[in-house]
Amino acid sequence: TIGDEVMCSFPDAIKAVNAARAMQLEVEHQHPGGDFPIYVRIGLHYGDVLLERNDAFGDTVNIAARITAITRARQILTSQAVISELPNLLLKCTRPLQRTSFRGKQESFDVFQVFWEQEDTTSTRIGTQQFRKPALSRQELMLRHETQVITISEQQRSAILGRSEDSDIAIADNLASRQHARIEFNFGKFLLTDHSANGTFVRFSDGQVIELNHQQIVLHGAGAISLGRNFEEAGGDVIEYL
Repeated sequence: TIGDEVMCSFPDAIKAVNAARAMQLEVEHQHPGGDFPIYVRIGLHYGDVLLERNDAFGDTVNIAARITAITRARQILTSQAVISELPNLLLKCTRPLQRTSFRGKQESFDVFQVFWEQEDTTSTRIGTQQFRKPALSRQELMLRHETQVITISEQQRSAILGRSEDSDIAIADNLASRQHARIEFNFGKFLLTDHSANGTFVRFSDGQVIELNHQQIVLHGAGAISLGRNFEEAGGDVIEYL
């Protein structure tokens, strides 16, 4: 144990992922804590470790701890090293989440989410009756806030979101930074990077909400972005993306 955390080792990545999903399901079914529910967050990494006196050390342990630190309650996050070891049956229960840097590491890491609920893999469409995706869906990302609409594509590869009137999408909110976040189109992906003091909140079409604090995430499907406020506080004052 490490404070309020438990470090576990498994003989392979498949057993680790299956155990993580089983843990989340068990907590969901047992409802520990009653009126004060207890949730778990799980971070996974795969690689060599140093074993000494029934304890594990090394870079693999450190990266697993860093991933756990950015994991939210009821989430399982993992690395490309784990994803590369999984069979297709388990790969269907994962999705790319964000690219981030960890303290003490020069390179950036791709972080993936592992789904454990059946409904997690079923997406719903948001606002499609009012706002339709362009035909070139894999090459364009449309953003809308009130009367402001912008398309990110090969022709315009980035957009600034923020409080400044010079922003591509301007938000009149004192919790939004002047240049709060940036969306860039690179290698066929739309990457959102938070540069703010109060964080950026992203809600995907499956209802999953991610909070970014000087971190990056790949936008996919349809969803919403809130600058500096969680979605409960923001109400309808959010940026739609499609």
